[in-house]
Amino acid sequence: MVNRNKAISLFEGRAAILATMHGKEKVVAPIFKKQLGLDVRIPSNFDTDHFGTFTNEIRRVGTQLETAIEKSISACYKLNYTIGISSEGAFNPHPQVPFVILNREIVSFIDVVHDIQIFGEALTTSTNYNQKQIYDIDEAVAFCKTAKFPEHAVIIRSKHYELSLKGISDWDELERAYNRVYKIYGEVVIETDMRAMYNPLRMENIKAATENLVNKIFQLCPSCDFPGFDIVEKRRGLLCNHCELPTEGIKASIYQCQKCDWREERLFPNGKEKEDASNCYFCNP
Repeated sequence: MVNRNKAISLFEGRAAILATMHGKEKVVAPIFKKQLGLDVRIPSNFDTDHFGTFTNEIRRVGTQLETAIEKSISACYKLNYTIGISSEGAFNPHPQVPFVILNREIVSFIDVVHDIQIFGEALTTSTNYNQKQIYDIDEAVAFCKTAKFPEHAVIIRSKHYELSLKGISDWDELERAYNRVYKIYGEVVIETDMRAMYNPLRMENIKAATENLVNKIFQLCPSCDFPGFDIVEKRRGLLCNHCELPTEGIKASIYQCQKCDWREERLFPNGKEKEDASNCYFCNP
């Protein structure tokens, strides 16, 4: 059984800075407080849009994980904290299911005192992410009815982002925004506002990623008890239950400590020792 107190002792009573402008503390802070006794604080003068925006006024430079880590580190050093937390979201086509959008959320945790760097992750297809060029207010209303409006806000903008009216969550406001953009540019694009405070579905996935992160903190190295003993490699080659040849199924997960480099192989991480023949290239090419 994992001794959770060993992890808690590193963080309890300390303060962390959460790099956000979009209300993520609503789901992030209570988890860290309850599980680790960590006091999560919100900056009043830290511009997270500098690292990239969903509406493309500022493009993200690095990968999703790199950006999350950079935000955490930057918040620590600029605001004089020893623990930094941030999250970064992405919405992309599902790699296996056509026409389905996948939301991936990453939450990054940096402790500069103990040289700890851990990230949590959550994936979901439960998202209203969408955008469409529209030609009249009726199309805007129809879009909103499928986008869980007004609980989930929308953005009305010009085609090339010269003007973006964000956080629209009222029917009258929607019509005013449409008329304003159409009058200036003669064309209108409507899209879901994916900023966390305007999108409850995304907020739920950020919560899931935070829970995943805290679970990783409680994964202690069997050799040195350092937090964040996590998977660094997945080995494929699970044998087919019919032909006994290797498949793409995961046979083992390799865990490694980021402090002492202790490695451990754990067989059959998905709870099965053979792969179904339906997933075998030789049986079902």
